[in-house]
Amino acid sequence: MLNVQIDHKQIEHQFHEELQKHLDEIANRTVFWDMKELCRQTCMSEPFIKEQFFFDPRFPKFRVGRKWLFPAKQTEKFLLQWLSEQTSYFR
Repeated sequence: MLNVQIDHKQIEHQFHEELQKHLDEIANRTVFWDMKELCRQTCMSEPFIKEQFFFDPRFPKFRVGRKWLFPAKQTEKFLLQWLSEQTSYFR
């Protein structure tokens, strides 16, 4: 006779790890953001973005035809730096 025992908690843990890996892969597939995606990712409006940091020379942006494109990873890095600079005023 064969007796099989399954550790449901271990299976659930492995499932969540694999799911997180796949979600991270999907998130990293976006190479560029357009203005609409930048607004969505930051929860900021286009006028606010243009007023606050769009014209900062450190902000990575490329104009392709009539469309602005932002390298996702570089933009995230810039935004974190920019935010830390903004919050330092309130410390």
